[in-house]
Amino acid sequence: MLVFVSGGTSRPAQAAVQHLPRHALIGFLHSSFGNDAGYLPINDVPDGWDIINVAFARSAGHGTMTLTRCAVGTCAGFEDDQAFFAGIQAQRAKGKKVLISLGGGDSEVRLTSASDVDNFVSSVRAIVDRWGLDGIDVDFEQQSVALDGDDVDFRHPTTKVVINLISALKRLKSHYGRQFVLTMAPETLGVQLGHSVYGPGRDNSRDARSGAFLPIIYALRDDLTVLAVQDYNSDPILGSDNRTHQMGDADFPIAMTDMLLTGFTVAGDTNAFFPGLRADQVVVGLPANTHAARRGWIPPGAQDQVLDCLMRGQRCGSYAINRPHPSLRGLMTWSINWDSFNHFEFQRTFDAYFRR
Repeated sequence: MLVFVSGGTSRPAQAAVQHLPRHALIGFLHSSFGNDAGYLPINDVPDGWDIINVAFARSAGHGTMTLTRCAVGTCAGFEDDQAFFAGIQAQRAKGKKVLISLGGGDSEVRLTSASDVDNFVSSVRAIVDRWGLDGIDVDFEQQSVALDGDDVDFRHPTTKVVINLISALKRLKSHYGRQFVLTMAPETLGVQLGHSVYGPGRDNSRDARSGAFLPIIYALRDDLTVLAVQDYNSDPILGSDNRTHQMGDADFPIAMTDMLLTGFTVAGDTNAFFPGLRADQVVVGLPANTHAARRGWIPPGAQDQVLDCLMRGQRCGSYAINRPHPSLRGLMTWSINWDSFNHFEFQRTFDAYFRR
């Protein structure tokens, strides 16, 4: 596999000239694979989307990331490289941020050595520069990020793959500068589950991925543009209210997002408090429809309830948030393609709430 894909015109990513809107809509765009959602050329993504995560650059091993575009025979309506590049730049000219999403559900990325870090940084830079992108989204799943048994403090991680990923992301941010967009879309397993369970334990009896994204988020909290935890395909999670929350209605994303905004103790240790992020760094991650994720979809009315609760302190149901956060950044969905399949119901719901 090659890091570069033929066609188009190589150019370095330019510094972003516009900030994100106060409330942003973020979506993933299937550009490297096809499925029942259908292919959507990037130039055809509607103006309502503020960050477009091109999905996915995958691992070729030893830290090297590659973007291989979807084949013509697999993706009906597939645009060639020149049109893809032009579409990216057209979206950017409208003030949209176009990122490369790294990893995905079927690509494990583990940076186990210094050479892996070098390969990761150089290959990601090549993709960003090749396509003129605004930044990166970290969507590491499977066993990409897992903690060693003796790694017990998210503030001072000792697990090699965690330390190496932090180093690699800081190098990329330093190289491109302050306006380089850095987003993350971890699973609840790697974030909120850390409230009750952190790492495998010294006896390796638990899932080593439990809370494993916490040291990464913590180390990059000043560099992070947006955190969009996937509030779907999740097991039940113990909230900071000491109640177990499960998917099915507005309660789950309310509880999960409130934890990110107010912070929470890690592994039940009152001396280990994961501090909340700024509200403008946090978005709620939801599937676009029932086809987009195995579990976790909520209807438009429940989406509005989530926003009313988190931003206004209204209609919270049985969950008592710490306080309203009117500057909550917005929503993320998997995916733009699935929303297109569903006549853009998710985007229309967002627009009706924020842009009416």
